[in-house]
Amino acid sequence: MNITSVLVPTYIQMLDALSSWLKLAQKQLPEAEAQALLSARLAPDMFPLSTQIRFACVQALEPIYRLRHEPFPPLIMQMLEEGRHAGEKPGTLEEAYDRIDDTIGMLGLLPGNGLDLHAGEPLAHELPNGMIFDLYAEQYARDWSLPQFYFHVVTAYAILRNHHVQIGKKDYVAHMFPYLREGHQPPGHA
Repeated sequence: MNITSVLVPTYIQMLDALSSWLKLAQKQLPEAEAQALLSARLAPDMFPLSTQIRFACVQALEPIYRLRHEPFPPLIMQMLEEGRHAGEKPGTLEEAYDRIDDTIGMLGLLPGNGLDLHAGEPLAHELPNGMIFDLYAEQYARDWSLPQFYFHVVTAYAILRNHHVQIGKKDYVAHMFPYLREGHQPPGHA
């Protein structure tokens, strides 16, 4: 397996799932309540749902540029800024869908080895707080990119569940159902 074949399908699957959870929230809740979810948090010191969505998108896009040794495009910096200020300006669900769709679109443009051009080479991953991690591309993908992405996706899931959106494990792993062996659905699931 190469880095691209691990990261890209994972990010696309889970961003699709995130979008579907938001759509379920819109179906289950009055429109004003569904929109208000974008300001919801799990804890007072955590970012709101709107930030979790934007940061999940950023984490999915960041490897496209970092692993190819390219500067980040303005879109990434824009999403980071929007996310940092989402407490005051959460945006709309339509904007959240647009961010997710744009991210999936950009991921879909990558060739099959698009993130593997510098595999095996060291990279310095510098955070805004001044911390620098010295990693190889594979370590960055496994130890930084995937965990950071899942942190924001799972936090978004937890915020939605915490605010009574009826989603469950089947919604979290919807991408697995094409692999389900015929005749092996749990009772009551067709």
